[in-house]
Amino acid sequence: MKKNIVVLILFVFFSVSNFAQTETEVAPPFHIKTVSFVQNGQNIVPIFRMGEHFRFQFDDLFASEQDYFYTITHCDYNWHASSLSKTEYLQGIDNVRIQNYENSQNTLQGYSHYMLSIPNSQTQQLKLSGNYILKIFNSQRELILARRFVLHESSVGVPLQIKRSRTVADINFMHNLDFTIKPGNMMLQNPNENVRVVLMQNGVWNTAITNIRPQYTIGTDLIYKYDSQTSFYGGNEFLYLETKDVRAGNNTVFKVTSGELYNTHLYPNQARANEPYTYYPDVNGNFVSSVIGRSNPNLEADYTWVYFTLSAPSYFGNDDIYVTGMFNNYALTDEYKMDYDAKQGIYTKALLLKQGFTNYQYTLGKRGKINQKDAIDGNFYQTENDYYVLVYYKGTTDRYDRVIGVGRANSVDITN
Repeated sequence: MKKNIVVLILFVFFSVSNFAQTETEVAPPFHIKTVSFVQNGQNIVPIFRMGEHFRFQFDDLFASEQDYFYTITHCDYNWHASSLSKTEYLQGIDNVRIQNYENSQNTLQGYSHYMLSIPNSQTQQLKLSGNYILKIFNSQRELILARRFVLHESSVGVPLQIKRSRTVADINFMHNLDFTIKPGNMMLQNPNENVRVVLMQNGVWNTAITNIRPQYTIGTDLIYKYDSQTSFYGGNEFLYLETKDVRAGNNTVFKVTSGELYNTHLYPNQARANEPYTYYPDVNGNFVSSVIGRSNPNLEADYTWVYFTLSAPSYFGNDDIYVTGMFNNYALTDEYKMDYDAKQGIYTKALLLKQGFTNYQYTLGKRGKINQKDAIDGNFYQTENDYYVLVYYKGTTDRYDRVIGVGRANSVDITN
């Protein structure tokens, strides 16, 4: 009898531990490149309205037409797998093979381009709003990569305005998010406890602000006008590189050399933290695959070794420096960590990237955490960023966290 009780206790313990496990994004191995969510032909931050169609795509440099499988898991606000059964949030099935793929054409680097449309004939509908995680497995059922996405309703309004910091010491460096949740005809039960928000800058989960409660209410509106709790460091405009013509230099590429693949050497960059702010347009970390003289960059754009050089000797011995952007989901992994050359006092890194236009930045961080305060390129209130407010709601008798509204704004319209 005692033995059975011990076994039962252990079963409950491991079941609870498994349920509480956080579903995190997993960076792909080296041979998986150019991973993105696509809508209307553009790579986007994966926040979708309920019922919208979108595509998930990636390249496999093995180019052997391997079988890949996908699963979709509904998660709660804290990215734990929700208690819902698969049939409650998904019409159809998942855990099936990705059937749509093609091989590259006329490229030095061969690859297979995989495309997963959602919905599709197998996964016919995602029925509930909320957090989701998409996982890709190989034929041995080994996890290859995992990416988050969000489906939202439009049940509440979320007017959002970007303002300069209310703290005098940070007024030149930070953006503050002022926003209101307007329920309209929706009845929110105990909103101080049941309504939660996530604030994001340029769609980056690693720097998201969570667990902010309403500061006060006016009627049924929930007001968020904090001095510092809803503030982000402004950062600087993203740098960019252009490799549409992989055989020639341009204003970002000073030299191209040949080999098994083309080698693209970028002009060296200097740390900009102590330089005046200079505006030039960017796409807030995004990238576009493109190639001159060809019509289908998904299959006809080649891969090239891109060599980055950064002069920032004063940062050596502190946090690590990474090359990041939407092209690698801002991953702080060894593949993107720069190496320091003590003789020349410079950081260097070579990355295999697909042809096109790519925003990138030099990110300071360690152990998966980004250090925004000491950013290599500084923090400026003039910097143009995209901001998102995700509004979650779980009523007293609800079994899952809904995303009932999204607020969007750009700091180009910043006010004092």
